[in-house]
Amino acid sequence: MLKKIIGYFSIQGDVESFDVIHRAVENEIEFKGSRLWILVFAIFLASVGLNINSTAVIIGAMLVSPLMGPINGMGYSIATYDFSLLRRSFRSFSFAVLASLAASTLYFAVSPVSNAHSELLARTSPTIYDVLIALFGGLAGTVSLTTKLKGNVVPGVAIATALMPPLCTAGYGIATAQFHFFFGALYLFAINTVFIALSTVAFSQVMKFPIRNEVETASRARINRWITVIILVTLIPSIYFGYLLVMKEQFTDKAVRFVNSVQVFRGDYLLRNDIDADTQQITLVYAGHSLTDEDKASLKMKAADFGLDKVALTFKQGISFSDITGQLSEKDALKSQISSLTFALQENKRMQDSLQQRAMTGRVLLNELRTVFPGVTAALFAEPYRYSKDNAANPEKLAYVVVSDSGTLRNEDRSKVKAWLQARLQNDTLRVVFDE
Repeated sequence: MLKKIIGYFSIQGDVESFDVIHRAVENEIEFKGSRLWILVFAIFLASVGLNINSTAVIIGAMLVSPLMGPINGMGYSIATYDFSLLRRSFRSFSFAVLASLAASTLYFAVSPVSNAHSELLARTSPTIYDVLIALFGGLAGTVSLTTKLKGNVVPGVAIATALMPPLCTAGYGIATAQFHFFFGALYLFAINTVFIALSTVAFSQVMKFPIRNEVETASRARINRWITVIILVTLIPSIYFGYLLVMKEQFTDKAVRFVNSVQVFRGDYLLRNDIDADTQQITLVYAGHSLTDEDKASLKMKAADFGLDKVALTFKQGISFSDITGQLSEKDALKSQISSLTFALQENKRMQDSLQQRAMTGRVLLNELRTVFPGVTAALFAEPYRYSKDNAANPEKLAYVVVSDSGTLRNEDRSKVKAWLQARLQNDTLRVVFDE
């Protein structure tokens, strides 16, 4: 049963002949003719994809990039102690790296778009997880290279390990003088290179590829020591960065759970929050009553319950009830002023209408009065208010008509004029004064 299970995992029957594998490795390391042009196109394709933040274009650049060839060549030549092939692989690899850096630097130097998008930022902080991706991707690529199984393994490895984009990101760092981009991206490229080559070395030794040169035991030990040193120098920083990544993820998870628990705090509503895992700071923006020192202390204690003992909480006031009340009071005051002005305008219009009506009434009254009493020459109509100490708040409204004549009206005529005016104006208390 065990042999049957082992048989399922055995790849001995799929392995190409050693001569075929050797020729395939040799063919993949050279950059000339079509492979050189493909390298050039892949460089600019990756640079454009990073520049416009297009994942699809970047994937296309990774698919056509021929950088895997010299890396596999270095790993294979170390495993088989083929130092001539190692030198050729290293020269091709160095040429590809320098050409990629030069071309991407030139592109980003002349490109009008210089903002660092997510695809650029994603290639500046490598961690232990990138080591694992390069290691397992390299193993898959080596299996594909040395066996009859090709299919879509090589394109998949090219996408997973992403050799070309870090080099172009490093070129972006040089072009924009942002050297944290350069060093971060170059370190990611170094991780991919070292562990792809290491996976090739390990697989070649497991498959017992034939040694191409006789090497003394001391030389083998020295080579193994150098491999160990390179692995440790590449691996240790990635472990540290991986640890920082895990700490950030844990902080973010705790912070999200804390923020969700304080969406409503003592009647105040959380408008917005900002979680900064790098500085371990959380900013809370509340709407409602202004937070007191006691409220802030309570929130800090609540954060400690979620394991955020050292978090820096920053509080900001969004919309305050007092501000709303003040705004409403000011609005009401403006409404009151507008109402007062509107009432004053209406009163003024009524006065004007009243004066116009009185003027019209006076003219009509004079014409009618002269028809009956031709001796009348003028008439004055007025409605004054009489104020007294007893009714200062509620003055008495009076009605007066002053009549002027040419001296032809007798006393009985004046009595008739008075009676006529009282009847005409329907006011028995009308006072009629004759102007002598």
